This record gives sequence, C-alpha cells and structure tokens, in this order.
Amino acid sequence: MHLANTTTTAIFNRITGFIFALLVTHFSQAQDNSPYSRYGIGDVVPNGNITTRAMGGISAAYSFDNSIKAVPISSLNIDNPASLGSLSNNSYINVLLDIGGEIDKHTLKSNNSPAKYTSNNTNISYLQFGIPIAGKKLEDKGIQWGLSFGLRPVTRINYKIEDYRRISNIDTALYTYEGNGGISQANISTGVKIKNFSFGVSTGYSFGSKDYSTKLRFLNDTIHYYSSNSAAKTRFGGVFLTIGAQYHVPTKKGNLQIGAFANLQQNLSANLDSIDETIGYDFTGGNYTIDTVSYASEISGKIIVPANYTLGFIYSQPHWLMGADFTISRWGDYKSYGKKEAATQNNWTLKIGGQYFAANEATVSNNYWKFVKYRAGFYIGPDYIKLDDKSRNQYGFSVGAGFPLTSFQRLRLGEFVTLNTGIEFNARGNTVSRSMRENIVRFNFGISMGQHWFQKRKYD
Repeated sequence: MHLANTTTTAIFNRITGFIFALLVTHFSQAQDNSPYSRYGIGDVVPNGNITTRAMGGISAAYSFDNSIKAVPISSLNIDNPASLGSLSNNSYINVLLDIGGEIDKHTLKSNNSPAKYTSNNTNISYLQFGIPIAGKKLEDKGIQWGLSFGLRPVTRINYKIEDYRRISNIDTALYTYEGNGGISQANISTGVKIKNFSFGVSTGYSFGSKDYSTKLRFLNDTIHYYSSNSAAKTRFGGVFLTIGAQYHVPTKKGNLQIGAFANLQQNLSANLDSIDETIGYDFTGGNYTIDTVSYASEISGKIIVPANYTLGFIYSQPHWLMGADFTISRWGDYKSYGKKEAATQNNWTLKIGGQYFAANEATVSNNYWKFVKYRAGFYIGPDYIKLDDKSRNQYGFSVGAGFPLTSFQRLRLGEFVTLNTGIEFNARGNTVSRSMRENIVRFNFGISMGQHWFQKRKYD
C-alpha cells in the first residue's frame, strides 16, 4: 500500500502533530470570560465543527458532503458518531483531519452601571481525526464503518466579578468573585452504515476542574481591617457516552437525511479542597494568611452532568442544503455533591441553517468562487441559566464560508485542504435585576484536510 502523495502526506503528518501538541497545552489554559460561567459546571461551549456552526449549529443529520459526488469534500461531525458510517475506502478521499479555533469578544453591561466591559479570548475548539476501517468485501455488501478520535472542550469557567458595597457611615466593602476551569473530553468514536441506516457510539474520558473563590476587602486609608478569603477547588473525571443514528432517504430531486443523538448523563467522580481564612494585604498589594478558619482536603463526591437529546434533518440537492435541529437539555438535573443548582433549569434550543454551493462536475477549475461554500443559520431558545426565578432567551445567528485551498486536479488525486470560517453573533440575559446583558461576537476558523490512504499499489 502507498499514500496518495508523499510530500502532501508529510505536511499532513507534521500539521497533525503540531496541532495535537498545541491542543494538549491549550486545553489546560484556554479561558473565556463570562459571569454566567459561575453557574452549573461552566458556560457550555458551542457544539459542532466550524462547518455546522456556520449553519446555526445543525449537526444531528450532517454526514459526508456530496456536493460533488465524484470528489466529496467534507468535515467530521463531532456531535453525532453515526456520521462516521459515511467514511468509505471506496471514496476518493477517506481520511479526514478537522481542527477548529475561535476568537471571542465578550461585551457585558449590568443594571447598575452605564459602563460596558469587554474582553477578548482565543481558544482551540477541537481536534478530530477520522478513518474508514471496513474492508472492500464489507463495503461491497453495503456496509461502511468509520473510526475517529480527538479532543474538545465541553464547558469553560472563567469570570472575575467585583462588587462594591457601602457600609453606612463606616466603610466600603469590595467583594471579588473569581472562578476558572471547565470540562474537556478525550474521545474515541465509531459509526457503522448498513444500506441507508447508520448508528454510532462515542465514548472516552471527561476531565476538568472547578476553582471558585470569594474575597472580601475593606477599603479605608485610615483604619486597617483584616479581610477574608473563601476558596474551593474541585477536580473531577469520568467516562462519558454518546449514541447516535442517521437515516438516509433518497428523493426524486435530492436527499433527506434524518439524524438523532443523545449525550447521556454523566456521573463524574470528584475531589474537593476548601479553605476559609483571614488575610491581610501588604504594601505591594499582595495578600498573606493571618489565620485559617477552616480547611478540608480530598473530600470525595459526585458531580452529575445532565443529558441532552437532539433530533434533526437535512435536505440537500446538488447546489444547496438546508436543515434544522431541536435539542432538549436536562440542566435541571445538574448536581454537585448531592446539591442542585438553583440557577440552572431544563431548556430547549431550535437551530436552523443552510449552505449554498455553485460548482458541479462540469465546472472549470479556474472559476474559484464557485467552489466556495456559503453558509448561514440561527438558533433560539431559553437559557439554561435562570436568575431571580426568571427564564430569559438566548439567541444568535451565524454566517460563514468554506474556502478550498487545493486545486481541483489535486482533489481528483485524493487530497484536499479547506479553510472553514464563520462569524457568530450571540446574546443572552438583560439589564434587569441581577441579570447582565452579555453579547458575544465569535470568529470561528478551522482547517479540514483529507487524503486517500490505504490504496493498493497498481505497479512496482
């Protein structure tokens, strides 16, 4: 057996190794900045790859993109493992690598201040690698089988809130609330396609941390007060399971794909360290411990991450596709050490999106813009965060495009590189009561690479 192109393969392997190392390093450091990440197990990271996120996040029915049937150019569906059944050794391209990143700009406005607060963050979104594993004999019988593995964040915790409170005729108290952490997943996924039906399973290990602290400091230049610090650090991990299915329905003018997947409830094993202490501040602005009021170490417990269920469809013709997803999330079931989170609730999300692609098999290769795939979509639904017993909607819309970086001639030789881009505009909350208006502009970018591996030699 030999690879399609030695030079391209070397580049492919080098990029893979570099990005994997970058991801491993980054996942321990990547942070967003949102006060809503204080609740639950953190702010839920947008699901899907860069391709599906540009279409509002529709992913339940997304599988292999057959806009040009002879040369399918696609990206891996990282949500529904059933889609891996579309990977085939008989395709021009059968090995896929998908990587994604994002640049976020958060704008916050509270009810008690006219000022707006902004922050910018850069994060790695995912790394996923997929290959077909069914032999020619199985595929001749109408059975396809694919395998993938990768790494991705699921939630992120990062916030710093300062609350000034005036103590009448005495002083001003500064409360500082800080938190960081979140959940990441290392996964291995497989999917099998038999005729028009596909099913798949994804499993692996969820791991992460949740570090919270609350500091109280009195602000007075003439009278010295001792201050306090209360901190809790939780480390957790456990196995997760996702199951999915897809069904392909050919029609007279196009194709209908129906898909569903479920992220089952997780019971994560956790260890908690907590401390309450009296602190002082020196002339440099640093703090030191005066007295430890209480301390506890290695307290074992469970964190329950709730299940969510998604059902969707995609209808496609040679030049366009459109689809929708409906997701139900059971965030009301979230528990940490047996305690429910009052600020979390069950919620639903509706996602709608589509794609347009002008090229076909007869399109000449120098007509570049016809090979660009244009995407758009939106989503809406109640937020899973509920403050003051009030449910508020979160919503957003997205646009994006897939830019081929490989000539059409190279595609027919079994290799491609595509730059996928997208811009998301998201909003949640309001400026009423304790809530805070959060607007997010998210610039998404990713690379999808494919090659034809495991090809038998036709000559020596």
